Amino acid sequence: MAAGLILIFSYLDKNYNLLIEKTWQQAYNVIEKNLNIKEIRMKHLIIPEDYQSALTLHDTQIAIKTVKDFFQNLLADRLNLQRVSAPLFVDPGSGLNDNLNGIERPVTFGIREQDEKTAEIVHSLAKWKRYALKKYGFSMGEGIYTDMNAIRRDEDTDNIHSIFVDQWDWEKVISREQRSLDFLKETVRTVYKVLRKTEKYMAIQYDYIEEILPHDIFFITTGELEDMYPQAAPKEREYLICKEKGAACIMQIGDKLKSGEPHDGRAPDYDDWALNADIVVYYPVLDIALELSSMGIRVDETALETQLAKAGCKERANLPFQKSILAGELPLTIGGGIGQSRICMFFLRKAHIGEVQCSLWKDEICTEAEKHGIQLL
Repeated sequence: MAAGLILIFSYLDKNYNLLIEKTWQQAYNVIEKNLNIKEIRMKHLIIPEDYQSALTLHDTQIAIKTVKDFFQNLLADRLNLQRVSAPLFVDPGSGLNDNLNGIERPVTFGIREQDEKTAEIVHSLAKWKRYALKKYGFSMGEGIYTDMNAIRRDEDTDNIHSIFVDQWDWEKVISREQRSLDFLKETVRTVYKVLRKTEKYMAIQYDYIEEILPHDIFFITTGELEDMYPQAAPKEREYLICKEKGAACIMQIGDKLKSGEPHDGRAPDYDDWALNADIVVYYPVLDIALELSSMGIRVDETALETQLAKAGCKERANLPFQKSILAGELPLTIGGGIGQSRICMFFLRKAHIGEVQCSLWKDEICTEAEKHGIQLL
């Protein structure tokens, strides 16, 4: 009898320990899973230590207008640009929408009055501007700029990316002789000087803003950047060069490098991949490389034909816009986009783009941002 009881208790004790061990393991797995989920979610939000906005929401709105007014007026003066009205949506069949990297889905809607004909919200106005320069009758050396608002539904949002995009899109008529790296660099320097003067102006208006942009911007091609940091990913290369130089103009984006991969994606039918550039600066508030502007000399008939073939989309040559380029009917141009929220964020030293624009964010991002003094609009 006693021996039987000992066996029973031994069996229960052994299984009890197994049950406890299993329960703790399940609990640990749940905790670990939740921690991983939290970590993944927080990868979309950088929270600077002890961050506190120097401006109230009210004063931020005033400062945003101050930045925008000063910058756009000076940019228009230095590049000889005239402000024009621009479309929010276009006909998909026109070929005018920016295809970005070729995988992003545009927001579309049907127009009831036109038998539900489909329209696309623009991704950018990169192609439309060139068409507008001809239609509006602008001459050599003259250009246009506009407020461009877009919805990018497939954007991966974080501190500097939003599904809502607002930028100044600009475009200028040039000669065939100006289709060169030298002219591209000259234009980049002009835009960069406007950025520096805006920072200086904001530093005078607001005591907490210190000038951090270097006097000169550093020029480098994507191929040279890959040679400097062959083991680093493209965005890591941008961070490393910007951390060292303060501001970099990264040129020749879109074509494949020695690694067999492009530095970044570019649609084949607007920028000439050999004659384009991004202005990227080091942003100490988030310890990141921050792109403020993307620009380039646009494709001529030769570059368009070559790039469509490289991108495997020769069929786009049959679209109206692309056919006009191949036929030499559109002016040769240089142009770019400059992020309005990006430069407001940069000059006002904000931690999140949502502090200077209205958009939609994940609930957990809103909660964490509020906890740490990041005031999303």
